[in-house]
Amino acid sequence: MNKEIKIEPAEDPKIEEVKAKEIPKEKKKVIDEKVVFSDKKQMKFYETLRKRILKFANEKGGKTGSKFAEYLLSLPDFFILLCRLTVDKRVPATQKFMVGGIIAYIISPIDIIPDFIPVIGYVDDLVLAVFGLNIVLNDIDKKIVLENWSGQEDLLELMQKITLTAEKFLDKNILKRIKKWIQKIAK
Repeated sequence: MNKEIKIEPAEDPKIEEVKAKEIPKEKKKVIDEKVVFSDKKQMKFYETLRKRILKFANEKGGKTGSKFAEYLLSLPDFFILLCRLTVDKRVPATQKFMVGGIIAYIISPIDIIPDFIPVIGYVDDLVLAVFGLNIVLNDIDKKIVLENWSGQEDLLELMQKITLTAEKFLDKNILKRIKKWIQKIAK
């Protein structure tokens, strides 16, 4: 049952009365199911990652650095997407295993490019997440992935941009190692 909340109109006759409605129980349940971080430690990881990227981009920026930073700022959004896919009942267990492997890689301090290298250390995490999601998208309905995406950009377009940029700018050996790692967990 929707409960109307009446907001009194302002004295200006040009401003119309506004009626806000409570979120229906069904929609609220769907929104509540997508909450990923209820734990303070998990939320701290998310916030720390975002702050590090912003700080580095602002200090060291430059034209190329800022463009790369734009993509790196989407890493927390990709991380949230991956977490949501692991709890989505429509995602098959085999794909959840792969997504779990990607999450483990992102969280792990042992990477192809070590995370302690400011910002650059997260490039391999982002590229691995995108390459892994490309494989997942081949095996499940893209609607499922899109419903779990909460980033600001169009997901598929962003993934394409990141892939093209990675193939242009990353060392071939690093790309080869990322692809090899993805192939291992895809089996």
